[in-house]
Order: sequence, then C-alpha cells, then structure tokens
Amino acid sequence: MKNENDPPALEETLEAEGEENKDTPCEGEVSDSEEGEVLDPPSADTLYKETLDRYTRTLAEFDNFRKRTVKEKAAQYDAGMCAAAEKMLTLVDNFDRAMASGEATHGEDTFYQGIAMIARQFTDALKDLNVVEISAEAGTAFDPNLHNAVAHEENDAFGTNEISAVLQKGYMYKDRVLRHSMVKVAN
Repeated sequence: MKNENDPPALEETLEAEGEENKDTPCEGEVSDSEEGEVLDPPSADTLYKETLDRYTRTLAEFDNFRKRTVKEKAAQYDAGMCAAAEKMLTLVDNFDRAMASGEATHGEDTFYQGIAMIARQFTDALKDLNVVEISAEAGTAFDPNLHNAVAHEENDAFGTNEISAVLQKGYMYKDRVLRHSMVKVAN
C-alpha cells in the first residue's frame, strides 16, 4: 500500500525526467531552432596540436618532479650526515682530551697507543664523510661565521680581533658549520 506522503519511486522519477528532457537536444544533435547550424568536429590538426601540448606539459611536469625529488633526497642525506657527525664530535673531543692528558706520561704505553689509534680512525672517518675541522689557530683573524668567542683578553702579542687560544675545535660538513670553534679573542 502506497501512502500519498511517500516519496515517488525511482522508476517514476526517471520517467518524469525522461519526459522533461525529450525536448532538449543532446550534444552533437541539431535542435529545431538551429537547423541550419551544424557543429563541425575538431580537425585532425587541432586534435594533434592539443594532444602534443598536453603531452609536452605532462613531460615537463614529470621532469620538474624528478628534479625536485633528487634535490629533496640530497637535502635529506645531508641532514642525516650532519646529525650523525654532530653525535660523533663529542667522541672525537673526548679522545683528543684523553690523548692530550696522557701524551707526556704514557707515550710508550700500549693502552695510550690504542687510544691514539682509535682517535685517528675517528678523524679519518669524519674526513671520509666530508667533515673537516675549522681552521682556528692562535694569531688568525676572528670570523663570527666560523668561530664563537667565549672569552676576551688584552694581549699585546696579538692584533685586534685575533684568536689567542682555541678552547674547542669546530667542524664543517661541506659548506655548513656543524659546530663553531670556541675561541678566546685578543684585544
């Protein structure tokens, strides 16, 4: 039993729409009012040009995507290398301190020689990874891009803004500073 308030069935809706659309022409058909006008299909030359244009644009988009992906991978690799190298720098510092404290007293000791060998391996591994020490020797000019001044002293042996002592070595990866050299600046 069907109620008056029930929505119309799907078949009834489709039949009603079909009757309404009988008078409107479909694409490619000619309506009664446009009987003299016939739509020409696009020519083969026009289709060729459009397809070629679409193909060229798609090819260019793919090439840009490929180049962008290569750059992003290189940036991610460099960021990973920097993070790993920064973790290794504290180990290198500790080996340098151990060698400095034991060099005078334990020069012939095999334990000291083993520590020295491990320290050389660490510095060689960093060099292989393109991590280099920032040059900061006493008497060189202070560069705020590479050095971090943590102390100042008045010393006539050095000129203005010259490094008088290196407190901690700094390192760079390619053109990026991993850690600034901590230095004492004179005058």
